[in-house]
Amino acid sequence: MKIIDAHSHLWLKQDTTVDGSHIYPMGRGRAMFFGEERQMLPPFMVDGVNSAEIFLANMDYAQVGGAVVVQEVIDGNQDAYLLDVQKRYPDRFVVCALKDLDNDALTIPEGFQAIAVPGHRAHRSLLDPEVVAFFKEMEKRGLILSMCLGEDPRQIAEMAQVIQQCPNLKVAIGHFGMVTTPIWESQVRLANEGPNVTVESGGITWLYNSEFYPYPSAIRSIKEAADMVGMDRLMWGSDY
Repeated sequence: MKIIDAHSHLWLKQDTTVDGSHIYPMGRGRAMFFGEERQMLPPFMVDGVNSAEIFLANMDYAQVGGAVVVQEVIDGNQDAYLLDVQKRYPDRFVVCALKDLDNDALTIPEGFQAIAVPGHRAHRSLLDPEVVAFFKEMEKRGLILSMCLGEDPRQIAEMAQVIQQCPNLKVAIGHFGMVTTPIWESQVRLANEGPNVTVESGGITWLYNSEFYPYPSAIRSIKEAADMVGMDRLMWGSDY
């Protein structure tokens, strides 16, 4: 069996500004994150580089065959690095370009098979004509949409309409639908809105981080989601 990680992150340097807050590395795997010093990487990554080579070593050790590398605005745009990663390791990675709906031009970047949209950080409507046209162009080109949604019933309803308007668009709903929030079931049920929609578990251990291993509530939630949409609509993502 080939095991694929549906949600991971890589970066050469985490250095960006989000909502006026500078996010930057501090050494020993730590970073300044929205005004708070946080352990963003394992402490042995002393230089702050979250590289494909270290990830590959971990993947080989865990017998993971391949990974999808998503992006988030808090990491800074890593398009150039990820294209290089995909070029050097085409049999191990599918990488996502980053599109910030509020700030980026909604054009299709060359060389990518997938695009990550951090919708949970967007203020723009998913039904804005320019946004819908962008999704339709992705559908036309056969690109995969990695979509994280916010705790917003309006946005989730808009996503359902996008799925209806773009029935051939391949969509992966991230963060297991924000499973620890009241709206998580409505996000998971988006997988029932179209034949090409799945839900991936990247971030589930972050959301249940207070429990630590073996995350009993996460296991229960995965079983509940399987009852809602079927296990074939769920994908494992480590959030590495």
